[in-house]
Amino acid sequence: MQMKLKLTVVACLAAVAGIASAQDAVVKIGHVAPMSGAQAHYGKDNENGARMAVEDLNTQNIVIGGKKIKFELVAEDDAADPKQGTAAAQKLCDSKVAGVVGHLNSGTTIPASKVYNDCGIPMVTGAATNPNLTKPGYKTTYRIIANDNALGAGLAFYAADALKLKRVAIIDDRTAYGQGVAEVFKKTALAKGMTVVDEQFTTDKATDFMAILTAVKSKNPDAIFFGGMDPQGGPMLRQMEQLGMSNVKYFGGDGICTAELAKLAAGAKTIGNVVCAEGGASLAKMPGGEAWKKRYDAKYPAQFQVYSPYTYDATFVLVDAMKRANSTDPKVYNPELIKANFKGVTTTIAFESNGELKNPAITLYVYKDGKKSALN
Repeated sequence: MQMKLKLTVVACLAAVAGIASAQDAVVKIGHVAPMSGAQAHYGKDNENGARMAVEDLNTQNIVIGGKKIKFELVAEDDAADPKQGTAAAQKLCDSKVAGVVGHLNSGTTIPASKVYNDCGIPMVTGAATNPNLTKPGYKTTYRIIANDNALGAGLAFYAADALKLKRVAIIDDRTAYGQGVAEVFKKTALAKGMTVVDEQFTTDKATDFMAILTAVKSKNPDAIFFGGMDPQGGPMLRQMEQLGMSNVKYFGGDGICTAELAKLAAGAKTIGNVVCAEGGASLAKMPGGEAWKKRYDAKYPAQFQVYSPYTYDATFVLVDAMKRANSTDPKVYNPELIKANFKGVTTTIAFESNGELKNPAITLYVYKDGKKSALN
């Protein structure tokens, strides 16, 4: 009897030792977005999504390669600046993160993608939409949102087919994102028989558009397409109202498609003329959208913008590949990423051979009484 008891004790001790040997291994996941400057509200929202994912993953007691994994988010600020973006990417490479969620802007994501490729770390963006991102064919670059080919074209189809508009002026902010989405809109609008009456350029730092808008107004457009972000979109809408352009429709991609746009337009009636597009289903139509949003709002009140459900899913997609590869080593799990078939909050995520999302949805939005509402 005593012998049996001793054996049981030894077995228990061995089991405890086994548990101890499966001690937490810390796995770092990088996140980069603008956390300072005019676009910090997007960056905060993106980081919140990734942070929420890491917290949720840490409740799941995930074991990979025989070790219990504790995930940690390493967050960097790129201030929406390409130089700072590549510096942040290099910093994440040097600190040996297992994967990266980000960046937000195409102008930072495209140069950063080369840095990640060179150091062999997979990155998944849930926000950067310029089609050129996947052109180099890096095996470490993934996107889980529709690109600008879908967004720009969708808006041009709506302008021509649903609204029967004929004359459009185009303004872009000269960033990789703004220029890219404006170019696609222009090409599709011309193919649909619309006339581009004027093309103007600004920057992603500008706030005074009076000269540009006065020039545009003289060409008598039915609509303006703006390739850029909401810190410019809001003031532009205010200045359009001041110039008596309140019957001109205002189109834009996901960069202006935020709750913040209405605040930045500061009561201008022209907000009612906005039609914008987002890559993905509306929250109401996402598989887990509304339940997820409730949890998000409880954690981060009044901070939701656009992309946090995608950064949340991007974090899970990285970890899903690690689990399937039974390794957190980027070299080992990266080949599993391309085979993803992950049921996320936003959609079921599966990739084309170039790292683009299969069957991406797009949703058009308008602003009713200052509130963003889905059209489709």
